[in-house]
Amino acid sequence: MSLTAAALVLLQLGSSWASGRPAECTSLDGPSGANVWERAKAPELRKYCDKLALASARLSGGGSQPKEALALAEEADKLLPNRATPLVLQGRALVRLGRHADAKALFVSARQRDDHALDESAALLAWARTASRTGDVDEAAKAYGRLLPQSSTLPGAERSAAALEAGLLLLSRGPKSIDDAIAVLRQARREAEGAHVGASVLALALALDRAGQRDEARGVLGERAKIDPRPIVSDPRVQEVLANAAAALEADALVAVGLEATDAVAARDAFRRYAEKSKGPWVEHATARAKPGGAAPDGRPRPKGAR
Repeated sequence: MSLTAAALVLLQLGSSWASGRPAECTSLDGPSGANVWERAKAPELRKYCDKLALASARLSGGGSQPKEALALAEEADKLLPNRATPLVLQGRALVRLGRHADAKALFVSARQRDDHALDESAALLAWARTASRTGDVDEAAKAYGRLLPQSSTLPGAERSAAALEAGLLLLSRGPKSIDDAIAVLRQARREAEGAHVGASVLALALALDRAGQRDEARGVLGERAKIDPRPIVSDPRVQEVLANAAAALEADALVAVGLEATDAVAARDAFRRYAEKSKGPWVEHATARAKPGGAAPDGRPRPKGAR
């Protein structure tokens, strides 16, 4: 790859590459004469950084190419072994390919090489999703917690998905996390784009309902209470969010809360399906809501000794 082509790649990547580039590549970024001279002195480092920049580009935007990114990051790792960034990019590529167990192993190895390997937003989001998908929900919650304050550096669609995933993951953990879930889902509703707009409204309404705030839940639904929630929840982009949040079972509960204003019988049936499938902390809530006129228990944590 020529120096001019590499410079163009870096310019196209913009802040995405700038925020995630490894320290060893900092002196080589940009088209200035000094940087060209530095590149001439370190041809292996030049190739390494160019491959990482290309791999990052292959993972950016809607038309990502994870297989190509994976190959480029593997080549970079061979050029300069024992660096963390090639493993992070390989892990991100494997997440896109659905190979979450393999991605997790690479992320763990990257952190062993560098404690700060997963600090950048795109890496943190990939790590959060991987931890969740492989059953480490506590680690996923920590990663989402670290990610959300810096999520403004993510593209809009990813930022929208990240907030919704974080809120649903917290919600699925039960009453102990209900207040945090509501706060994060309010953020998700503000930042929602595309298919996530309707899903974020349903998720916030469900959280409020579980917290005993049914009037506010109805208010959140507003005019959307007249819209069939089933196509919203079955949208592949929403299904992916649910899977990333380890909250696939919440689909029936989201449908239930969205149907109540227009089809009470179908809403009770959806709550019943949820109660039958789930072994989680919201079964009592769903069981109560599946009964005609059933009043669900307040989902907020009780003080010790309270009945």
